[in-house]
Amino acid sequence: MNKRLIVACIVLFFSFTKAYAAAEKAPPRIEGEGPFEKLILRGGILINGEGAPPRGPVDIVIAQNRIVSITDVGYPGVPISGKRPEADPNDKEIDVEGSYILPGFVDTHAHIGGGGQKVSAEYVFKLWLGHGITTIREVASGNGIDWTLDQRDQSTANKITAPRIVSYIAFGLANGEEKPVTSPEQARKWVDKIAKDGANGIKFFGTHPDIFRAAIEQATKRGLGTTMHHAQLDVAHLNALDSARIGLNGMEHWYGLPEALFEDRSIQAYPHNYNYNNEQHRFGEAGRLWNQAAKPGSDKWNAVRDELIALDFNLSPTFTIYEASRDLMRARTAEWHEEYTMPTLWQFFQPNRISHGSYWFDWTTQDEINWKKNYGLWMQFINDYKNNGGQVTVGSDAGYIYKVYGFAYIRELELLQEAGFSALEVVRAATIDGANALGMEASIGSVREGKLADLVIVDENPLQNFKTLYGTGHFKLGEDNKPTRAGGVKYTIKDGIIYDAKKLLADVRQMVAEAKN
Repeated sequence: MNKRLIVACIVLFFSFTKAYAAAEKAPPRIEGEGPFEKLILRGGILINGEGAPPRGPVDIVIAQNRIVSITDVGYPGVPISGKRPEADPNDKEIDVEGSYILPGFVDTHAHIGGGGQKVSAEYVFKLWLGHGITTIREVASGNGIDWTLDQRDQSTANKITAPRIVSYIAFGLANGEEKPVTSPEQARKWVDKIAKDGANGIKFFGTHPDIFRAAIEQATKRGLGTTMHHAQLDVAHLNALDSARIGLNGMEHWYGLPEALFEDRSIQAYPHNYNYNNEQHRFGEAGRLWNQAAKPGSDKWNAVRDELIALDFNLSPTFTIYEASRDLMRARTAEWHEEYTMPTLWQFFQPNRISHGSYWFDWTTQDEINWKKNYGLWMQFINDYKNNGGQVTVGSDAGYIYKVYGFAYIRELELLQEAGFSALEVVRAATIDGANALGMEASIGSVREGKLADLVIVDENPLQNFKTLYGTGHFKLGEDNKPTRAGGVKYTIKDGIIYDAKKLLADVRQMVAEAKN
């Protein structure tokens, strides 16, 4: 075991977070109405998140933060009549006739600002809620363990305006002066400590197999979830299949999958001048990786796919975060940057040899072509995985590579559809499958009696066009032959509390405008 290599890996990752101050915490909550003794949503069209087709009109009754009943109250195109849930004088009623009701969205790969972005938690949280995201898994807790757990607990108590936070701690991250984890014994102690602190899970970036095995065994004993970004520094001896066999619950991005699919090599074909600390080397060569793997439909491809599925291994691909690699201009000129991207975040996105993900030193046409081909194979594997019973969830990893919080999540829905998912399969990945990956499917992820009242209400049909979920709306031609904006989330309901999504986004626009001035 090379302890120097292990320490180097830890130091490399945390250099991205420790060099900067943590994000400003969210202020006390002043937004949102509720929860109510009884809240009735009347006449909506329900998309329940479990794969069932839309049905409606329905009346949904919510008591405090729980769904009590879902009642069919008519037929499309026919005036609503007949028996409907009764309301008492003090009950809250909202007419959502013709609107679509979905479960709150789950982002399985999220970071709460901080670092060189210099954005506040309030900015990030309002962008998420403004796009219907009611639960996020904070993978890495880059603002620090205590900071993240505090914001999680404040959100759980609804004392701040924020999605529900599930806290995964980056393996080796320490609150105090603990030594780096360089042995199985230290790994077990570290896991015990974060479990005692109240963490929900662990995110690995790669480590030595014996250390990883000890950490996974201890995490399983302590009931902690686990996921990994299989970084190139360790993937040669711990790819996605290796880690799944040891007991890892799931993985982020796609690193580690092509390596598990190698047939004619065991290590990625790096050029002789490659340096991992050079971000353009790192991302440029990553764009050539899937082409080195076994071909779709081959025996190797199918064997790896089927074993990962049998191991109940979750994939959170985060297509959106690498999209600039295949089309830099699209990512840089996205229409929401002007009003929704903080100046400090925009500066963080610019080419920089230090900032993680700012690798546009000399990005070429060939780099983009390589990444387009990379996406084709990557998407084919993810769709094939889903079609054969594997679980895929929706993660955004926003805050890097020209991706803005909330907007990046909706783009991920579009990219899953591009990969071959049907619209209903996309919604399922964004809701019940995300909840299942977090072990929370009994309380969130679908619209059912007894579950928490986490809901998204939109006026446009998202199954017809996911673009209608963007905070900027969908640009189309109106019946009067004039361009118009349609869509955007109308209400986001978390724990029975109703948030005006458009008002939250207006708050963000004001923050950005003030920062620019």
